Amino acid sequence: MAALPHTDDLRKLYSKLIDGSHILHLHQVVDAYGHLSFRYPLDPDIFVMSRNVAPAQVSEIRDLVAYRVGDAEPLEAESPPGFAERRIHSEVYKRHPQVNAVVHSHSEAVVPYTISGVPLRAVSHMCGFLGANGLPVFDTADHMENSDVDDLLVRSENMGAHLAKHFDDGNNVTLMRGHGFTVVASSIELAVMRAVYTQKNASIQTTALMLQGVTGVTGGVKSLSKDECMASDKTTQWSLMRPWNLWVQEIECNKVYKKML
Repeated sequence: MAALPHTDDLRKLYSKLIDGSHILHLHQVVDAYGHLSFRYPLDPDIFVMSRNVAPAQVSEIRDLVAYRVGDAEPLEAESPPGFAERRIHSEVYKRHPQVNAVVHSHSEAVVPYTISGVPLRAVSHMCGFLGANGLPVFDTADHMENSDVDDLLVRSENMGAHLAKHFDDGNNVTLMRGHGFTVVASSIELAVMRAVYTQKNASIQTTALMLQGVTGVTGGVKSLSKDECMASDKTTQWSLMRPWNLWVQEIECNKVYKKML
């Protein structure tokens, strides 16, 4: 990634991207698939993400690639191969200047809420960022053009642009039919935390629905109100560095993850 400088502040960001990728894998939010990116702070028209490799295997600056927001193409012609779905990131950054980090996940805990018609809502005080109304679901089938591949992936500018519109109402997470979800945030730490707790919320909600089914309890799962979502999200952001620092310590003690900066 020779096109970008390696100042101390920027190296900290590169380090956070590597840590964040490892944390997402530690929590099984990603496996061999999924990715994390950040908007380059010195030029909002550039974003950085890893090369086409499993998140757990990202380990050094050479694994990172800088891309143009405008067309999702690398700044350097000799860059290693990138992800097919990097336009998820480029189109979100293009449309939403307040977004500085993006996570895309195929979490199996979340996918059922993309295909069942059951809305995923905030049901835990740690998940107020999900909101009270149920997350929007993006469906590639609604936006196919002749040049698009019908494999549910967001490969094209067209698909990425339509996905990015799903964040226009200020929501932080968009579900993707039969695919997974995408999270946006103002920082790497917050994007990672939201991704982890989106998966946790899905697991909690599914367990509650199963309990109702087994016991015959009716009335629906009790979710957070709009005011509760706003207040709990504010509190969670206030305590953001507590889980982040714990998770960094956990990956540093795990031999699966390597970081060489």
